[in-house]
Amino acid sequence: MKRFALLCVLWMSAAFALANAIDVYEFDSPEQEARFRALTHELRCPKCQNNSIADSNAELAQDLRQKVHQMLQQGRSDEEILSFMVARYGNFVRYSPPLTASTLILWLAPALVLVSGIGVVIVRSRRHKQAEKTSLSEDEQQRLQDLLASSDDSEQADNNHNKEPK
Repeated sequence: MKRFALLCVLWMSAAFALANAIDVYEFDSPEQEARFRALTHELRCPKCQNNSIADSNAELAQDLRQKVHQMLQQGRSDEEILSFMVARYGNFVRYSPPLTASTLILWLAPALVLVSGIGVVIVRSRRHKQAEKTSLSEDEQQRLQDLLASSDDSEQADNNHNKEPK
């Protein structure tokens, strides 16, 4: 009997623990529930940063879900709710922040990095080609000049030889 009572107590405590882990919200209509789901998936958890507040288990995300539910119950529009969250946590709280002067760098940074990377590759390859052309030492330069001069002399001799009548 003691084992049965202990098992019941453990089962009840586990049930209460699980019940506290799941948020249960009452909605006036299915539309309101759909808006709640859309809003909680659109808002990023400020603590987790890679999860929406719908997916996050952080206490802050729970508080934000509760605030969204409360504002929906008060009859606030989606824009009012999003504006409240942005005013409190900044544009970072939205997964797709609007294009403003402060977020312009977020939108343009990938293109700027790509263009500058391509520019660096082009400049380095051109410099490397120029360095290959001028990377001879003085001795090598003199030897090259001698070879070119002897080549020119042999070409002139061949040209003269070909011009002589047979």
